[in-house]
Amino acid sequence: MKRIFTLLLLPICTGAFAQKLGPLSIEKIMRDPKWIGVAPSNIRWSDDSKKIYFNWNPENADRDQLYAITPSNIKPEKVSLEAQKALIPEYGEWNKKRTIKLFEKNGDIWLSDLKTGKIQQLTNTVDRESSATFSGDESKVIFQRGENLYSLKINGGELVQLTNFTHGASATPTPAAGRRGGGARRGAADVATGNDQERWLKSEQLELFDIIKVKDKDRKLDSAERKNFEVKKLKEIAVDDKSVGSVAVSPDGRYITYRLAKYPEGVKSAIVPDYVTASGFTEDIPNRTKVGGPQTTYESFVFDTQKDTTYKIVTSAIPGIKDLPDYVKDYPKEQERRTKTNADRQVEIRGPFWSEDGKNAIVEVSAQDNKDKWIMKLDPATGALTLMDREHNDAWVGGPGQGNVGWTDNTHFYFESEASGYAHIYLLDVTTGTKKQLTTGKYEVQTLHLSNDKKTFYFTANVEHPGITHFYRIPVSGGEPVKITSMKGGNEVTLSPDEKWVAIRYSYSNKPWELYVQPNKPGAKAEQVTNSTTEEFKSYAWREPQVITFKNRYGSDVYARLYVPEKQDPAKPAVVFVHGAGYLQNVHYWWSSYFREYMFNNMLADNGYTVLDIDYSGSAGYGRDWRTAIYRHMGGKDLTDQEDGVKMLVDKYGVNPKHVGLYGGSYGGFITLMAMFTEPDTWAAGGAIRSVTDWAHYNHGYTDEILNEPYNDEKSYRLSSPIYFANGLKGNLLMLHGMVDQNVNYQDIIRLSQRLIELHKENWELASYPVEDHGFVQPSSWTDEYKRIFKLFETTLKK
Repeated sequence: MKRIFTLLLLPICTGAFAQKLGPLSIEKIMRDPKWIGVAPSNIRWSDDSKKIYFNWNPENADRDQLYAITPSNIKPEKVSLEAQKALIPEYGEWNKKRTIKLFEKNGDIWLSDLKTGKIQQLTNTVDRESSATFSGDESKVIFQRGENLYSLKINGGELVQLTNFTHGASATPTPAAGRRGGGARRGAADVATGNDQERWLKSEQLELFDIIKVKDKDRKLDSAERKNFEVKKLKEIAVDDKSVGSVAVSPDGRYITYRLAKYPEGVKSAIVPDYVTASGFTEDIPNRTKVGGPQTTYESFVFDTQKDTTYKIVTSAIPGIKDLPDYVKDYPKEQERRTKTNADRQVEIRGPFWSEDGKNAIVEVSAQDNKDKWIMKLDPATGALTLMDREHNDAWVGGPGQGNVGWTDNTHFYFESEASGYAHIYLLDVTTGTKKQLTTGKYEVQTLHLSNDKKTFYFTANVEHPGITHFYRIPVSGGEPVKITSMKGGNEVTLSPDEKWVAIRYSYSNKPWELYVQPNKPGAKAEQVTNSTTEEFKSYAWREPQVITFKNRYGSDVYARLYVPEKQDPAKPAVVFVHGAGYLQNVHYWWSSYFREYMFNNMLADNGYTVLDIDYSGSAGYGRDWRTAIYRHMGGKDLTDQEDGVKMLVDKYGVNPKHVGLYGGSYGGFITLMAMFTEPDTWAAGGAIRSVTDWAHYNHGYTDEILNEPYNDEKSYRLSSPIYFANGLKGNLLMLHGMVDQNVNYQDIIRLSQRLIELHKENWELASYPVEDHGFVQPSSWTDEYKRIFKLFETTLKK
């Protein structure tokens, strides 16, 4: 009995000690990430700046819960369910004095008074009301219900419908003909508007019969009297089968702008079969279209309520609207055809953005071929556009800060552009057309916020180093940026509404995200609020990767994370990790979104591997030219950067060039395939996870920016797609793919598998995961996946 009692006590006693992680293993690091600890997320301020709310899970519960602190009391407290129901949503529209806020909640419009704390519900309908704003004089609330725009007086409550969009062939369809061919009964005046025969018959009737003359006279008198009592009918705006969106009204209420979208018909979408289902039957998941399919087209209009007329915003005079993309020169016949056609390029208009006094309106126009973005001044009375700025890129316009626009006063409009090579802030005088660059240097402005008094810009940028972000301020007139945060690493800042405090979500390369609070002053101390990581996680000495640079073959600096083993394996092996997404940054001083791979790289180093993680050409954080270096050739410079990295490892770190492997997911999986197929002598083994094998089968929004469209630029697709190079495989290839992947479809890897079979290749295998989408969820899948990858490296790189 005594022995049994001792055994029962044992689990309780051992639980009193902090669990040690011990040597890393796949089973340990690929568990549910809660074992690491759950970092705070979704950080936001109350409207009165008195509380900070955030989601957190320090108790390892089934799901995150809402917590709150105050700047003066940073001990987190759970927010009760009743208190959560009463919370005002973070997003809404403020009046000019920032004392009253409009917001949407449960599909209705509400009004909150910051000073009194009073909350008023303005609408209560079964329909959804959205996009609420104040009218120019702030006496009304403007909102959208369905496709139409409405105004509601704040004091008095008069509801007025501002638009009346109608669908169909015409706003007033003709009644169907009767059995004898006749339609609805019409008066003499109606007949007079008919064809020649009807007009002649009416004239004859008036000539022959007095009764017809009397009835016609009475009808005209009745019609005149009715006009005295009729209420003016809201103009019907016929939009046929198009979808209405972006409906907005000018500050003075005169102009209503809207956009019509024409969705293509008969577009074929992919189908993703789901094999493991509750029903026991295979079920099809409708999926996306493939690159190059017909795209939605847009037109923007102005409704002048004073003139009761509607007209289109004129895009035909936009400078460069007929320009042909540079790549068309590679296809002389297509270039000749397009030159003869001389058609306008398809564009999409965003806005207008009205100045506060309503005297100036700016629109942002983007070309559907991605080569141009124009900032244009709109004349709402005519729909004419005047050029303020044009950003052109023979590859594609993009980068951080796209969409960061607004007014600093009634004549100055700000926006971000990569015109200098890096994303920076520009200020435009719309009266003179002059443009001023406010920030400059080899760094990117990544977030942008205008202060309440419109005198200061707050922004996040990587000024000091591509892999370090800080929070800065600068006067709207320009000047030297002033750094507010001071902790080296990643600083994600949420400014309080009164602009006196900053909530900082901060992390370092080997320390996950935590919440800090700091006064909005340079050099002020940041106080740590949360401590989320578990004792088990902290019991292992996680490496701080070395952030290094090396020169690629083109003379450019390539940034990389390097993991050097304390004891190199006798085989001197190396592994290169390739991050995904293409346009993403992973060489930095903050906690990686690839945290599982970070832990796996630590484990590889523990086992004697040298590990390299590169921000290759096309990665984020390094400006326009690095971003677009992969244009028309993915698997070009982004792959040679990996090759040059291996050469550096061989030359400086004693790596055996015969014992090098690589792995990565999504875009990283694509690079792995391209490496194994096109540079087979460099790579002994590769693990390609959820990889794109043929870019013609990927989505439109991402692919057409980089490679254009497959039927317009076939050379780029053939140059960039691994399936065309599969015959080059020499090393050992492991492919891993989720079977319900709705991003890179499972069909992609199956097509490549069939190609490898037909090419009689034997040194490859495919591991399929029946319940996984693009981003794996199940710990069992992660574990199986990385066990296979580790086995691949252990058996091929340590010979």
